[in-house]
Amino acid sequence: MRDSACINSQTVRNSRSQSGYVRVREVPRKVHMAILDKVGQEKQRVSERLARLDMERARLSQELGELEIADRLLTEFGRRGMRTEKRRRASLASTATARRASAARGGTQMGTVAVLDAVLKAVEARPQGATASEILAYILQEFGLTVRPTHLGMALQRHRRAGRLQLRDQRWYLPRSA
Repeated sequence: MRDSACINSQTVRNSRSQSGYVRVREVPRKVHMAILDKVGQEKQRVSERLARLDMERARLSQELGELEIADRLLTEFGRRGMRTEKRRRASLASTATARRASAARGGTQMGTVAVLDAVLKAVEARPQGATASEILAYILQEFGLTVRPTHLGMALQRHRRAGRLQLRDQRWYLPRSA
């Protein structure tokens, strides 16, 4: 760079005209080629840097997209988790309240009975036979169980297959003793 500065200043000094204007003379060919080489190298360096920056931008853009997806998922599952936790706490509080109320009344907690056992007891209570709707009413009244009709039907059929109940004229009976 120093050589070209010297050449340029000499060129400018030598090329002053009588009118005071500077006439630019052609730069020698070797100096011109050296300058072009340096400009080309600088251009190459800048274009490589731009390519690296472009690749970095693309990578960061992809990472940002993945992070946004992860954020949405965590937000959604976080909400669901909070809802589930609130429901669980609410149910625990309501059962604790029910236990306290039962204890305050001095009553004992009603024993839980399986649907299969409740069905057998309902049929035993009616020696003249019981229809499905009568069995549902008896189970609700005596045991406080609300049984779906399909579940009742399954329980009755299990007892029938096991030989514990018989179905005659759309009424359920205990089997006849031999």
